[in-house]
Amino acid sequence: MAYDLEEQEQLDTLKAWWKQYGNLVTWLLIVALSSYAAWTAWNTFQRNQSTQASQLYDELQKSTTAKDNAKVQRATSDLLEKFPRTAYAPMAALSAAKSAYDANDLTSSKTQLRWVVDHSGVDEYKFLAKIRLAGIALDEKSYDEGLSLLTVEFPSEFAALAADLKGDIFFAQGKIADARAAYQLALSKQKDKNPGRQLTQIKLDAIGGAVDGVASLAVLK
Repeated sequence: MAYDLEEQEQLDTLKAWWKQYGNLVTWLLIVALSSYAAWTAWNTFQRNQSTQASQLYDELQKSTTAKDNAKVQRATSDLLEKFPRTAYAPMAALSAAKSAYDANDLTSSKTQLRWVVDHSGVDEYKFLAKIRLAGIALDEKSYDEGLSLLTVEFPSEFAALAADLKGDIFFAQGKIADARAAYQLALSKQKDKNPGRQLTQIKLDAIGGAVDGVASLAVLK
């Protein structure tokens, strides 16, 4: 009987504990299970989003190969509207920007590049989009706009390209000393085997090579 009494006391203790804390435990379990369910649903949603986005991206790539800019822009528009947070979105916008540029549709090209600058979560894509926008600004003789896009500090993999483009803009403005300084800066950031190094050197040589006196490097930063 002593064992039965002890067992009864434990049962009474458990009942008392559950009466006091049972609701709290239940709610904690509900929260935990709900969080797990939400996490599982989110992963499933993400996989579905990525799959559908990849299908649109494949369609875009096929249209790019076929040089059908209209289809490229439509596919990109659908992808950006429906799946803007997927990894495919900025890649699609960059591809669409090039397709539009090749088709001489500068308005669409700029629209796609600005989307990348404003929405991409990958900094490398943003830097590349800014450089391409600056290149279009040079084509359109919007020199101040082009330079403003290149005033940010670019990471090492883009620094030489940005400096070289600054040189092109300065040259177009007739600012030869600044162009020389920009080309020299680009060369200093390019490795010897960089395929763009020879072109930068040719442009520097064409405007007189080394800068006479002290170059105003402030405009390059």
